[in-house]
Amino acid sequence: MKTLILKRPVIAVAGSSGKTTTKEMIASILKRRWRIYKSAKNRTNRDHIRIHRRRIKPSHRAVVLEYSMSYRGHLRRSCQIIQPNMAIVTMVGTAHIGNLGGSLEALIKAKSGIIQHMKPTGTLLLNADDANSQRLDFGRFRGRVIKVGIKKPADYQASRIDYGQRGMNFSVSLAGQTYRFFIPVFGEHNVYNALFAIAAADQLGFRPAQIDKGLRSFRRPPHRLRVYRLKRGVRLLDDTFNANPHSVKAALDVLSRVGKEHRVAVLGNMSELGRYSERGHREVGEYLAGHEISQLLTYGKKARQIGTAAVAAGLPVRNVQHSPTRARLHRSLRGAIKHGTTILVKGSHDQHMVRTVRFLRRAGGIAPQ
Repeated sequence: MKTLILKRPVIAVAGSSGKTTTKEMIASILKRRWRIYKSAKNRTNRDHIRIHRRRIKPSHRAVVLEYSMSYRGHLRRSCQIIQPNMAIVTMVGTAHIGNLGGSLEALIKAKSGIIQHMKPTGTLLLNADDANSQRLDFGRFRGRVIKVGIKKPADYQASRIDYGQRGMNFSVSLAGQTYRFFIPVFGEHNVYNALFAIAAADQLGFRPAQIDKGLRSFRRPPHRLRVYRLKRGVRLLDDTFNANPHSVKAALDVLSRVGKEHRVAVLGNMSELGRYSERGHREVGEYLAGHEISQLLTYGKKARQIGTAAVAAGLPVRNVQHSPTRARLHRSLRGAIKHGTTILVKGSHDQHMVRTVRFLRRAGGIAPQ
């Protein structure tokens, strides 16, 4: 199949975390002025890219696609179907590292595929604060590199970040003038996603007011830090779409910030980590121990290592409970919820942690935020 090369903006979003959210933020801005084509949900493999190729019409002013990678060569083959002229690598974490022998070096090499096979003179957007992104191999790419960040100097840098009642507020300088933005989803990691959307839209000539309205009207994808208000002042954070060490740490950051009294983390296995599995689960446990989490409930054989590491890092053993079955987990949850509790539920997709979210919603009565 001959590579489809379009002259209009073709934006491909890749990375270990935040791809779907970043894609949806970009689309929410661009569609305010243009008719666009975007990949639906998280339909991102090569078969889906071929379907997108057939569905893109001349009337689409821009194309926004999510490019996933589970194995080496996936990004290269996606670019060979539809070549992006603007590519975003949100960050390079440990998602799917098990499919690459547990090697971070192999993972970075595989992620570099999108840079090496996008338009060589296109525009590449990277995360200035992600150390692994700085190790990507550009190959023959000679286009423009734009960086976004919070901590390190970047072309698009967020400052004055704070948690609002329903999302994040932050400031960004555009053309020498500072603007205030809001996104209706929690987490500093989502500020990075928004920075990519702001950078892409700004590069395409969108005005700050258009960018702001697009971000405000962004609708978060399902099961990604969706907030539910239950009875007795209980809040439930549904982040069950998937999980890897980076995304679990980001969700724990949100729990520690939005939870006011009793904070409960319900964590299932993180899959596809291969040889990195034990290390990845222990990293999460150690991280959790430093974040004022009141109680940790784990589910799944691998997730037990999260609790073991958390106790070793200082979390009182009485605050940790492992459940070998979902029924046991749900019984434990009934006893863990007090007035004002904030509960985070997260785990890899194959752990079906959304069933626990449904249990809590049925048990507590819900009012979506």
